[in-house]
Amino acid sequence: MFVIIIGVAGSGKTTVGEALARQLSCPFYDGDDYHPQANVAKMATGIPLDDDDRADWLAALAGVIRDGLARGESGVIACSALKEKYRAVLHAAAADPTQVRFVYLKGSYEAILAHMRSRQGHYMKPGMLQSQFDVLEEPFNAISIDITLEVEEKVCQIMEQLV
Repeated sequence: MFVIIIGVAGSGKTTVGEALARQLSCPFYDGDDYHPQANVAKMATGIPLDDDDRADWLAALAGVIRDGLARGESGVIACSALKEKYRAVLHAAAADPTQVRFVYLKGSYEAILAHMRSRQGHYMKPGMLQSQFDVLEEPFNAISIDITLEVEEKVCQIMEQLV
């Protein structure tokens, strides 16, 4: 199974994803690492990505899922997957739909903005957060986790709901 941690920038996807992967004893893949350099440069200048920008990125992440499942592996991926059609691309990477589960890190704009302002060195700047909320289509088929919980509690809640 692949568990995909989704949410807007600054919601804690990487932190939760790494902790969950440790708990599940499986690899962690940070979706940010799969963006083409052109996407990173665009975001670094404060320009939001559009659907065309995200196509190759989503295809690369779908490949991680497809290849991992073909090898009989599990994994955790941190990936914004803000729109339902993005999640559909990732979900379709598995022959069996039960092999891909989504975990949505849900939080208010204010709480996430505060977190973004406290982190250093990330190309996604706080000024772009509103663009993330503008395109966000909250998932209807995901485990929903409150971002204000401690990481350990988030992982505990995810583990309880994965079974």
